[in-house]
Amino acid sequence: MGGDQEKSVIEKFLDDNVLFLGPDPEIMKDHRVVETSPREQAALDAFADPDEINLIRHKLQTACNESFDMVEQMGAAPGAKWGDLISGLWTMHGDLAMASMGGVLIFSVLTQHPVKFILKYWKDDPTVGLKDGDVFMHNDARYGNIHNTDQSLVIPVFHEGELICFTGAIVHEGENGATEPGGMPSAAESPFDEGLKMSPILVGENYEFRRDIMTFLQNSVREPKLQLEGMKSKLFAAMRMKARVDDAIAEYGVDAVIATLRKTLTDTETEVRRKLMSWPDGKVRTNVFADGTLRENCLIRVRCELHKKDDELVIDFRGSSPEFLNRANNTVLASLKGMLAQEFLSFVWPDLPRNQAVFAPMTVLTDERSALNCSPDAPNAQSMMTFFPGFTAIQIGVPKFLYSAGERSTDVIAGWYNMIVTFLYGGVNQYGELVGNVCADLNGMGGAARWNRDGEHSLAPIFAPMADIGEQELIEEEVPLIKIVPHKLMRDSEGFGKYRGGHGYQQIATMKDSSMWGYMCCSIGSKFPTTYGIFGGYAPGCYPLCKVKGVNVFEVMKDSRDLLRYTIEEIMNERPFPGAKYTSHHMGLQLEFAEPGELYMITQGSGGGYGDVLERDPELVAKDYLDGLISMRPVREIYHVVLDEKTGAVDVEATSKARDAERAQRKARGKPYSEFVKEWETDKPAADVPFYGSWDDRGTIYMGRPDKTCPADAIQSVMMPDPKDVRIAKLEAEIEALKGAG
Repeated sequence: MGGDQEKSVIEKFLDDNVLFLGPDPEIMKDHRVVETSPREQAALDAFADPDEINLIRHKLQTACNESFDMVEQMGAAPGAKWGDLISGLWTMHGDLAMASMGGVLIFSVLTQHPVKFILKYWKDDPTVGLKDGDVFMHNDARYGNIHNTDQSLVIPVFHEGELICFTGAIVHEGENGATEPGGMPSAAESPFDEGLKMSPILVGENYEFRRDIMTFLQNSVREPKLQLEGMKSKLFAAMRMKARVDDAIAEYGVDAVIATLRKTLTDTETEVRRKLMSWPDGKVRTNVFADGTLRENCLIRVRCELHKKDDELVIDFRGSSPEFLNRANNTVLASLKGMLAQEFLSFVWPDLPRNQAVFAPMTVLTDERSALNCSPDAPNAQSMMTFFPGFTAIQIGVPKFLYSAGERSTDVIAGWYNMIVTFLYGGVNQYGELVGNVCADLNGMGGAARWNRDGEHSLAPIFAPMADIGEQELIEEEVPLIKIVPHKLMRDSEGFGKYRGGHGYQQIATMKDSSMWGYMCCSIGSKFPTTYGIFGGYAPGCYPLCKVKGVNVFEVMKDSRDLLRYTIEEIMNERPFPGAKYTSHHMGLQLEFAEPGELYMITQGSGGGYGDVLERDPELVAKDYLDGLISMRPVREIYHVVLDEKTGAVDVEATSKARDAERAQRKARGKPYSEFVKEWETDKPAADVPFYGSWDDRGTIYMGRPDKTCPADAIQSVMMPDPKDVRIAKLEAEIEALKGAG
């Protein structure tokens, strides 16, 4: 047997005996649009009337929006009911061409990966195949997703035996059988702790779910009824979209639909490149720091350099933190790209269609095995803890280009608040059912200040501009979680500036009528701000988790209603419940079981400020003071405004003098940059702060200590000790010290 023939036999044997079809690097690394195929070109040649293409595009867009509404109305999970989803249309090659206008736009640059996996591996596989009526699902982020709590469903659309497109939906379902309830386990130490791990899988035929697979999936989660309801709502929505596609084919012909989907993608990319050409060429560098892994405090660097040239934008994250092999705060590269695309879909070019071509002219550079491009071995259930800061890194960098752009589609804006401050929960509800999910309060992030006005209070999350925070009364009908104070704005939490960021709200929660109930929180930013102001604006504050344990407020307040306080500040400072234990710490709380009437208190964060605080209109400062948004301290010490504490009347002359005095103080404090750098810069990170990422040279990565580094092109994964072991060792040392003292 000749060498070539022998090689062919070996290659065939290997192809026929694949051990495991893991995530395909070729698919997962490529976020760009597939080149126009001969079939699509033929359709474009046959159907090129721009007016009719525009009409069909509107019909298909309406179908996407209609199916979005269907899932929102039929879904049972909190994420479905409050808009944490999208529905969409994919081309015959798997590119997302159109998506619903509302919902989680991160998915717009993510959902093509599992569809392309189906086309590459299952379409011609004799044991799977791809035919009319097939139903595919997937949730594993390593095959294209945010994290495993999101579940996608797609169906192929055929016409006379020819594959035309795919329709489907993806929803943040919540509960997925992970080691902690609610679908986002911050305690996960490996991918095997993260619950369901569905690679793209055939779950139904003839538009019906297979009962054996359905039973398996329901048996794998804490809320089987939600699993069933979620799958059904997505399938019915996908079928409705298919019907709308069939209608368009019947009216205009199959070439019209194929041409419209392809032209939507090519037109979008062309328009993005045209818009980028109006930006000035150059580089902008930013840095953002996560202040923990959700299990311990540390500084995790996200280093970013934006390089714009002609009609391309390079987003370079090299030099950022290494991956944490036993922490869930890592992100898959594709997930990061989805989050970055959100900046352009919502905050830069909201006029563009919701599809993956918006991000096509952009290149993302990362180090392998970094926290922003983790290996398949690292857990990623809390990927938001690194890709949200990654988003902020470009959100505060892009305005440097946009400020001088030749064309703007929206406002120049500071850093939107970027953390999911809400309660995850698990336990037994008031009806005796085992439940676990997430509250929708995370959808009320504080808006950022703009170049010409203040940011909005608790408006929307950075990942879903049209999501809702839900109705507390409806939530209380399903679970025993009660918000004594659900949505009261937090005083003094804004990002100060010429225009201030929007405030976030407080949540003071307790529970009753449950024999077992636990809380989780998953947010960073309790020690170091996670988002920032721009052009002189301040970052918002830091927000800890606060608890009052050892009290049943329902019993205590039965005859003493006056004990109730309506802000976290009042409860923690006045301590109105005698004998209770008051504590606060970072907002990374793993599942903790509570007793009825104990209080858990968190604060949704605020947006960053824009511009110099001394340029803020004193009347706006006075209004914020009268509205209870700020106290007298920032009025005097930050804005340097003099006003009457009772009436809010501004003393214009005194304010002018106070601001002139502060400007003089600034000049007195000022130093030449070269002198400042000598005092400020150090050769290495501080020894008493665990620091992860590069320092001055992005080729050298620090791994928690000044004496422990690795090269950026050969990153070593970080292993963190169990916080309980750290605590035990500390207590044992204290005991030994006491013994020695005795």
